[in-house]
Amino acid sequence: MTAHRTGTRQEWLAARLELLEAEKELTRRGDTVARQRQELPWVRIDKEYRFETDKGTASLADLFEGRSQLLVYHFMFGPDYQAGCPSCSAIADGFDGSVAHLAHHDVTLCAVSRAPLAKLQAYRRRMGWSFPWASSFGSDFNHDFGVAHTKEEWESGFVEYNFRPMDVGPPESGEEDPALVEMAATCGTDWPTYRREGPGMSAFALQDGVVYHTYSTYERGLDALWGMYQWLDRAPLGRNETGFWWRRHDEYDEQ
Repeated sequence: MTAHRTGTRQEWLAARLELLEAEKELTRRGDTVARQRQELPWVRIDKEYRFETDKGTASLADLFEGRSQLLVYHFMFGPDYQAGCPSCSAIADGFDGSVAHLAHHDVTLCAVSRAPLAKLQAYRRRMGWSFPWASSFGSDFNHDFGVAHTKEEWESGFVEYNFRPMDVGPPESGEEDPALVEMAATCGTDWPTYRREGPGMSAFALQDGVVYHTYSTYERGLDALWGMYQWLDRAPLGRNETGFWWRRHDEYDEQ
């Protein structure tokens, strides 16, 4: 533990009440932002996408499973990966248990990845998850929604991610971040292959047989979906991160 200011219970309470006002302000601001999300214009999707699922070949409309709302987690699992991204896996640990609750509130939550279905099914069994997971192998879906890039796009030095051009040229040092290289290795692939996938989530609505895209988010927009970080933000030392510290839940040493 680091050295930290200490105080009396009365001093703590005074500081806590001050923080409470800041937290209430943040909550109210969050409510406002949520309304802004819901007020975004819906964009009709006319392109045909095909997925492979546990139930067979499916359209985007089929992924709703009879409900009017669909939330898709764009899970980083490229065709050449041997295992899912450990970061996406940590996020999936958090949302796996929410699927049943959302289903009873007219919302289907599923993951979509570019790896073939057999790889996704095997990895899901390994992780002990039950959420629906569709393969978009051979489809433009991940590319069209900003979470997959071609080798040629990456080699151009810029890709579109999080609604803006992102410089993906070689680092000035000439060496990639060791933590990212390690993360790629845990997926059984190299860094150039690993980085062509990206995380994200997208929301869709189904109305009168027509699918609409309503929302997408990437990068730190996913923070609120990463359950362990919400806990760490309330822990005494906060996130307190040094490099790639998390692992898949079956890879930690027993203590």
